[in-house]
Amino acid sequence: MLYEKIDLYEYFSVPRAGAKGGFLTSLATDVFFETGADHAYPAMIVVPGGAYFMCSRREADPVAFRFAAEGFQAFVLDYSVQTAYPAPLIEAAMAVAYVRENAPKYAVNAQKICAAGFSAGGHLTAMLATLFADEHIKTALGKKAALSRPDAVVLSYPVVTAQEGVTHADTIRTISGGDKALAEKLSLETRVTAQSAPAFIWHTAEDACVPVENAFRLALAYKKAGVPFELHVFEEGYHGLSVMNGFTANEFPEVTRCAQKWTALAAAWLRSKGFCAERK
Repeated sequence: MLYEKIDLYEYFSVPRAGAKGGFLTSLATDVFFETGADHAYPAMIVVPGGAYFMCSRREADPVAFRFAAEGFQAFVLDYSVQTAYPAPLIEAAMAVAYVRENAPKYAVNAQKICAAGFSAGGHLTAMLATLFADEHIKTALGKKAALSRPDAVVLSYPVVTAQEGVTHADTIRTISGGDKALAEKLSLETRVTAQSAPAFIWHTAEDACVPVENAFRLALAYKKAGVPFELHVFEEGYHGLSVMNGFTANEFPEVTRCAQKWTALAAAWLRSKGFCAERK
């Protein structure tokens, strides 16, 4: 395993300006001699949730290992929390740019880089999918900003909208710094364009923390923009399911286990988009 922790600010020579996050951990698999060194693999950058208050460990390594088992070179992003836009977005952009620029090192296909976000991490990942041309990214990365668009995203019970009564208020309040105009800008169902990255979106209908309307609104925006997407809504399951194994919770009601299929469904959708091992 190519295990290492990369300081993205140091790598890109971007001033930290007090940012405490911006670290990317590689959990990439060594290329097997049986398959040879002539293959490139898709990459998955995992973006945990935590209401922009913390980065949930339940939605970090366990997710990365699951996608590694599906044939992805996996990475985990620790982004700055308890801070407002644009720092988390710049860090997510740096993560994609780093993996793309270092694709040969990790045996990655530079045109098959995906990011998977959860809850507030889903909001950050959806920002990356729609705001990859943001001026703050261009200012921070210069010409390398062109490397920051993900080729697809997986959005797990994501916070999407800033509309009161539908959003997760703490998430939007933190990323916007309480600025109403900025909150509206970061209401991502309004930011989808034809250039947005394709998305696999999943949610549960009974999520009492982040209403399922967030997923519906984003999916509708994708449909209107003509961007490929797939949406799955499972009938039951509370917020923050992650991959639903012993590392992420001790037990789950049997009825929610249908939602365990989400990783297989996401991987199948990504493979249908060409996210699979290819000869270089």
